[in-house]
Amino acid sequence: MKYIPEFGEPFFRWEGDTLVVNILGQPNANLDAIGKPKGSQLKVSVTAAPKLGRATEHMVVFLAKTFGVNTSAIEVVHGRMNVNKLLRIKAPQKLPAVFS
Repeated sequence: MKYIPEFGEPFFRWEGDTLVVNILGQPNANLDAIGKPKGSQLKVSVTAAPKLGRATEHMVVFLAKTFGVNTSAIEVVHGRMNVNKLLRIKAPQKLPAVFS
């Protein structure tokens, strides 16, 4: 099932201590980076190729370091094999500036 956020929906929300983020992934990028919000999604670029879910797994590892959590604290709710993703990050210890 393809997840597409609704127009006007913010790119993130809190559910208790869990951060829920709508992601627009960009595989095959020059570097791993968190970009700017694009509509109701946050652009996240990763260097991994989009083959067999490897780009998503790479993104989870990158985001785990960025948010100061273990990879097990990040759940890919939707979009494991798609650029449109919904992630749940349990109790992030750090927040990138784009979330302020």
